[in-house]
Order: sequence, then structure tokens, then C-alpha cells
Amino acid sequence: MQSCDTAKFMGTWFVIGVKPTILEKINSNAVEVYSLADETDSHDINIDFKTNKSDPITSSLKSYPQKGWVDSDDKTNSGKWKVSPMWPIKLPFLILEVDDNYEYTVIGYPSRAYAWIMARKPVMDQDTYDMLVKRLEEKHQYDLNGFRKVVQEWTKEERSKRGLDDIIPDDMLTTKK
Repeated sequence: MQSCDTAKFMGTWFVIGVKPTILEKINSNAVEVYSLADETDSHDINIDFKTNKSDPITSSLKSYPQKGWVDSDDKTNSGKWKVSPMWPIKLPFLILEVDDNYEYTVIGYPSRAYAWIMARKPVMDQDTYDMLVKRLEEKHQYDLNGFRKVVQEWTKEERSKRGLDDIIPDDMLTTKK
């Protein structure tokens, strides 16, 4: 597990690869937005996870708001979090890797049943992706049976509908409608 500057981690992350939970077996255009919770909240982080149920753009959009806690005395710098998809469940969220510029991250789970590769943009360089998959397997000892790339296909309309105009540049759109 890596240390992680909580403030730098905040923002939009696109799920590029996943060893999926039941909700992620065939999803697409998966995006997670992290923001610091108000000091009056009982949790540290708000997580807004939105994804198309199956095919990008044409399938229904699902929203899964979640709460997060930095699982450390130092809330500003820890790679060990807990995430709650629903009360009273709190699941471990291990930040295994994050690059120096916070452009990509690898998230794990203690049993190694789930894993996520995420990036700040919907497209990741294939060499970087392959390197992260290899690290998951070799360095972090994950069995990647069932691991898959998450389809990220964006039109101008879909980008605007999801409020991602400032995040996804035109050259990353599938169709420039």
C-alpha cells in the first residue's frame, strides 16, 4: 500500500481496468468523482460513482453514491481507506499505486478479489496500462482471471450530460457530434 495525499487524490477518475464486483461485470463509461466531505460530516470523502449498465451511451446510467473514510490517524496522507456503498457496510479500499502526478492509480482489496486501474482521462497509454496490469499480478500478487478493460466511449452529448466538458478533451471523443 502506498501513501496518498488525500487532497491530490480528489477529482475525477475514469475506470480503465477492473477485476469486477457484481455491479461491474459488463459496465462501461465508469467514472468516479472524489471530493472532500464537509467537516461536519461523519465521513471524510464523498464518492460519486456513475456508470452505464452495459453498452456505453445507449444503456441506462446508474449512479452509486458512496462515502469514504481515510483509515489512519493522518487523514491527509494514507493509502488505506474504507468505502461504504451502503450503510452499514464499510469495505477496505487500498491505494496500491498512484503516480507522482496523480494521473493514474491502482486500487486493491485485501482478499485480492477486486482491483481497479483508474486514470484522470478516459484513455490510457497502452504501455502504462500493461505495466500496471503486470504490477498487479507480479508485485501485488493478484490473480487477474476475470480482469477486463472497461469500455470508455464518449460523444460530445454524453460528455456534456455527465458534466465532463472540462475533463474529456475533444480528441478523446469517440464521435465528435
